Amino acid sequence: MHVLDLLRSDNLGLTLLWGDEDLLGHEVNGVTATDLEDPGRFLGPGELVLSGLVWWAAGDRAKADRFVSALAAAGASALLAGEETHGKVPDELVEACRAHRVPLVAVPARTSFRAVTEAVYLRQWGDLSRRPTRLFALPENVRAELSRLLEGGAGPAELLDRACAHLGPLACYLLTATGRTVARTPSAPAVPAQRAGSARGGVSLRVEAESSPYDAWHLHVPDADAAPPRVLHEIAEVFAQYRDGQARRVAAARAAGQQLIGVLSGAGPADPGVLEEALGAAGLPAGGPYRVLAATSGDALAEALGHLGDAARYAVGDSAAVLYEDPDAETDVTGLLRSVWPLLQACGASAPDAGPDTALRLGAGSAASGAEGLRASLSQARFALTAADPEVPVRGVEQLDTLAELLAGVPREVRTVFGTRTLGALGEGMLRETLEVFLAHNCSWTRTAEALHLHVNTVHYRIERVETLTGRDLSRLDHKLDLYAALRCL
Repeated sequence: MHVLDLLRSDNLGLTLLWGDEDLLGHEVNGVTATDLEDPGRFLGPGELVLSGLVWWAAGDRAKADRFVSALAAAGASALLAGEETHGKVPDELVEACRAHRVPLVAVPARTSFRAVTEAVYLRQWGDLSRRPTRLFALPENVRAELSRLLEGGAGPAELLDRACAHLGPLACYLLTATGRTVARTPSAPAVPAQRAGSARGGVSLRVEAESSPYDAWHLHVPDADAAPPRVLHEIAEVFAQYRDGQARRVAAARAAGQQLIGVLSGAGPADPGVLEEALGAAGLPAGGPYRVLAATSGDALAEALGHLGDAARYAVGDSAAVLYEDPDAETDVTGLLRSVWPLLQACGASAPDAGPDTALRLGAGSAASGAEGLRASLSQARFALTAADPEVPVRGVEQLDTLAELLAGVPREVRTVFGTRTLGALGEGMLRETLEVFLAHNCSWTRTAEALHLHVNTVHYRIERVETLTGRDLSRLDHKLDLYAALRCL
């Protein structure tokens, strides 16, 4: 089918905002719904892109251009933009689509994205699944079996296998927002998380019941012709029911994890008995070793730890987690989390309230056992979290191997007070500049004079003034370190 076929559908109420006739005649190969600010890696050629525009900020032309350029680079057939979020499709988006030659269609608030998706695939496969003699696309025996499995507490892998068994050798995946595979059919090859959405194509349906951008699930079939859309929608609804039940289990586990973090955060000596009870309630074995992680988002941390695999054992709280480290495993936890962190950052960027202050960061403490060791690991993780920055968003305490990195973990307010108190008498002019150059050249009078284009006697005079005003003696190592640290703090 073509984009023009959708526009001719009376019941959808779509409006063409921009698009040349030749572009509207391009073949549509699939549908992907996304609200990522840069969705390029999730798109395939010929796909229709559905977006509610929650990523867009009023008047931000750069965001609109970045989003549409990603669609153009991926070869998307058109952008279908929802009007519900902003009341209308922004003019900036229209201009960006015209500039990048991507057809733009407005979807009214009354029309659901599901209706658009069904219209696309029903056009491709015909209307067989909507005959009045058949209310459901899934066979009765399959629906009955799935209901029994849901009531019996079956997991995603068993549910997906039974839901798709009657379709033959179908490759079907249940993926998280970061591309982590929750389950896949026997016919589906394993796909690394970094590539799970990079050349997606096919059919991708959102499974409802997510509470944050990090825990969204998608039912994905790479071959768009492999299964009728109504069948896939009903399978997605099965997993929506599963997630309703899972939400209660996750909430209980999160409460136990937060209680454990609370025990480690408490004042006074930790009671080994209370700690052992909290570890058991959180599903962790006694004895350890453990590693504590701290993050700016507990939901993001939980999804990141999911990439460690089903065998990993951990308890996640509101903003920290305790991970049991199998002594026989050789997993570089910090390294693995660092590799998947960009996927989480992309998910976070799609949240409606995303902004510069919501940047994801993570800190990891050292391996520990026992009450005091765990408390120390928690303190280390929180310090490493403070030291993390946009260039190094995942930082282990082992990485704090320079004075500058150590100081980065000190709260900004404390650094400012120390730096101002130590160097405030110098002002911000030549004396501070001379001190900085002098320390950078290992306190060499000659090299400092050359770097500043000064006479050596002038450098001597200025350094003497620095010593007088700061009360430090630059022939002493500890005083040099005081002044160097103060410069770094400012």
